[in-house]
Amino acid sequence: MLNLSSWRRPPHQTLILTSPIISSFRLLTQSPTLPDHIHDPPFSLTTKTSTPKHNVKKKTKKKKENGESTKGRTFPLKSDLPFDFRYSYSETNPSVQPIGFREPPRFSPFGPGRLDRKWTGTSAHAEEVVDPAVLSEKREAVLGESLWDDEIAELVERYRHSDCSRQINLGKGGVTHNMLDDIHNHWKRAEAVRIKCLGVPTLDMENVCFHLEEKSGGKIIYRNLNSILLYRGRNYDPKNRPIVPLMLWKPYAPIYPRLVKPVADGLTFEETKEMRNRGLNSPPLMKLTRNGVYVNVVERVREEFRSEEVVRLDCTHVGTSDCKRIGVKLKDLVPCVPILFKDEQIILWKGKNHQEHDCQHRLN
Repeated sequence: MLNLSSWRRPPHQTLILTSPIISSFRLLTQSPTLPDHIHDPPFSLTTKTSTPKHNVKKKTKKKKENGESTKGRTFPLKSDLPFDFRYSYSETNPSVQPIGFREPPRFSPFGPGRLDRKWTGTSAHAEEVVDPAVLSEKREAVLGESLWDDEIAELVERYRHSDCSRQINLGKGGVTHNMLDDIHNHWKRAEAVRIKCLGVPTLDMENVCFHLEEKSGGKIIYRNLNSILLYRGRNYDPKNRPIVPLMLWKPYAPIYPRLVKPVADGLTFEETKEMRNRGLNSPPLMKLTRNGVYVNVVERVREEFRSEEVVRLDCTHVGTSDCKRIGVKLKDLVPCVPILFKDEQIILWKGKNHQEHDCQHRLN
C-alpha cells in the first residue's frame, strides 16, 4: 500500500502546471485600461480661420455688353473686304442655289452678334459695292514694283522646300475663309508663304490660284504642280492688314440638286443602264489615292474620251464624299456626264455634245 501511494500525483502539482496559464489570463484581465488618446483619429491640419463675410470683397464678373472690346476688337466686327464671306471660295459655285439646309440659316458660323453681315445659310453678303478699278489700284499700291528675277529666285529658294516653316496645307475644303487669316499671320514675319495643295482642289489649280490672289491681295510668284508661293507685296504693312472675321465652326453643307439622274440626258432608260454596266466592266483609266495630286486627271479623261465613250475612275479608299466632289468638278472641267457612283467607282459618259466642246477646247 505504501508503494502504491508513492506513485500517486500530489494534488498541488496540477496547480503548478496550470498556474502559468491562469497567471497570464489574470494579467490580461487585470491590466490597466489604455488611455483614450490612442483611439483618436490621426492628426490633420487645421483649416484657416475664416474671416467674417462682411470683410470679404466679392469678385463680381463683368458682363460683356454689346460693343465691348475684346483684345482690341469691338463687336460686331466690320470688315472692309469687298467680297461675300463663304466657308470655301474655290469649292463652291455661287450660281447654283441650294434646295434646302441642314441647319437653320439664322445660325451664323461667325457667332451671334460678332459680324455686321447677315448670314444667308451659304454666305454673308457684303453691304457696300466697291468699284473694281478702285480695288485694283489699292492692290497695285500694296504690291509695288514688280520683283526682279534675282529677287524671285531668292524667295523661291528660301520658301519652296518641304521643310519650310511658312507653309499652309490646302485640303479638300479648298481656299477657306479662315485660311485668309492664316496667310496674313504668316505675312507678318515672312515676305511669302508656301501653300501645299492636296486632294480634290488640285483638279483645277487655276481656280485655286485665282481665289488666292483675289481674296488675299497677294501675287503668286512660283507654282510647281501642287506647290504655290504667294508673295505679299513690297509695300505690305502688317499693321494695316484687312480685318478677317473668323468662323467659329464649319457650317453644315446645304442640300443641292441630285447630281446623277436616274436617266441621263439624251439617253433612254435602257441605254443608261447599258452605259453603266459597260463602265463597271471596263478597265479603270486611273486609280486615285486619298488626298493625292490630281493635276493631270482632266487631261487624261479628255484624251480617253477621244477613243472611248465611257470612262471609269477607280477611287478606292478615297471616300464617298470625295468621289462626288471629283465627279462635280469633272462634269464642268472636261465636260462630261457622271452616270454612276458605286463602290467608290466613278463612271463618266462623254455626252452627246462632247464633240462640240472638244473642238472649242482645241481652238482655245
